Amino acid sequence: MPEFPPALHPAGRLLSVSQPCPGLKLRDFLRLARGGPRFAFELQRSGLAFAGAGITAELVAWSDRFQAIESQARALFAGAVIDGDGPQQREPRLFGGFAFQNDFVPDNTWTIWSPAWFVLPHYQFSQSDDGAWLTLNVQIPSDEDPSETLAALRAALRARCEDLQDHGLVQEDTTSPRLLSLEYPMTRSTWERIITTATQRIRDTALEKVVLSRVAEMRFSDAPDVNQALDTLRESFPDCWRFLFEPRSGHAFFGATPELLAELQGRQLRSMALAGSAPRGNSSAADEALAQQLLGDRKERHEHALVVDAMRARLADFGKLQAPAGPQVLKLANIQHLLTPLTCTLHRAGGLLPLVELLHPTPALGGAPRELALKHISELEPVPRGWFAAPLGFLDMRLDGTFVVAIRSAVSQERRLWLYAGVGVVKDSVAQREWEESELKFQPALTALGLLENAHG
Repeated sequence: MPEFPPALHPAGRLLSVSQPCPGLKLRDFLRLARGGPRFAFELQRSGLAFAGAGITAELVAWSDRFQAIESQARALFAGAVIDGDGPQQREPRLFGGFAFQNDFVPDNTWTIWSPAWFVLPHYQFSQSDDGAWLTLNVQIPSDEDPSETLAALRAALRARCEDLQDHGLVQEDTTSPRLLSLEYPMTRSTWERIITTATQRIRDTALEKVVLSRVAEMRFSDAPDVNQALDTLRESFPDCWRFLFEPRSGHAFFGATPELLAELQGRQLRSMALAGSAPRGNSSAADEALAQQLLGDRKERHEHALVVDAMRARLADFGKLQAPAGPQVLKLANIQHLLTPLTCTLHRAGGLLPLVELLHPTPALGGAPRELALKHISELEPVPRGWFAAPLGFLDMRLDGTFVVAIRSAVSQERRLWLYAGVGVVKDSVAQREWEESELKFQPALTALGLLENAHG
């Protein structure tokens, strides 16, 4: 019997077999996985995308959540047997994320969710310039010889790949469910009162910025088609990261976010400051005028600088940070933002989760100072955020990976669905202008659902 490193996970040793699966597309893999757990993460304009179906292992934490997930992940991957050769994209990955607040409690919207939840899919799909790969992940008892199981797993994977390739060629007719209601529970007067209260607290206390959000609620005649929504997001928002986390059928969190929280490969960390917004123009000249106005806007530049300064301070002791002297403009389909890309060469490699904990939430989605802003969010927002504006992404076997900030998103619960949109409030904020900005931020999810024409706040 070959020597294998010890397995540390209580459920046993992880075995992972992979093979190329040419011709299979991400959308078809997800469509054929409908009715069960599904996961997807598409990287911004890179062509690299991951997806999963089914569940081999679940990692959940209710306290000390970042450390607990890291400990569980290290145990899961310890002693893993990865069969064969191929690109790194084929290796097993954990999909998941965290709630926005440490004190998250499931409510009417987030009924099945926990403060931290990660899943290792049973079947995993990846596509990139290296082609499409299918991976099968299983766990066996720690004292069982993996070599006795690998041949059977390879045969099962070959059969699954052939089945997916055959069925992926069959196009299904889909009928969009009928929208029964679209409501914005927060009135304009309530919004104005909340923004006025926030700006007054900024003037009277040490609070410099606080991010506040509002919600749209929908009911449909049937469960919304998440596959179709992701297809629309892929076409309409190629400069965003697209994500799907559906750990139970009918309970999906999905969206297209422009904001990267942290991406780590070894000692190389990539992040960004994204704050300050303006609409797109209806012509090239008008669009450029709005971009220049955004770059010169004192209120927007102040809001952006708070994010940059906070992230510089948080990363200062961890490595050599590089950032341009001033922001650039990131243009999306419906909105443009001030963007400062950040890179950091860490003093030592230690995995991504400690950095996710360090950075979340940035002032772009929480405020400044962080703890004071979180206190005011809890007091001022009438609806709990759940996983909105929280870290979501994937971890590989080295605990490197990518996490984005889960904005421009929606959460579904069978036939019901909720959208979230947040705005940064500083002392010069005006309620009407922030309301209009939040309406722009609802648009990606509304577009994905084919409801933009019905969107009126």
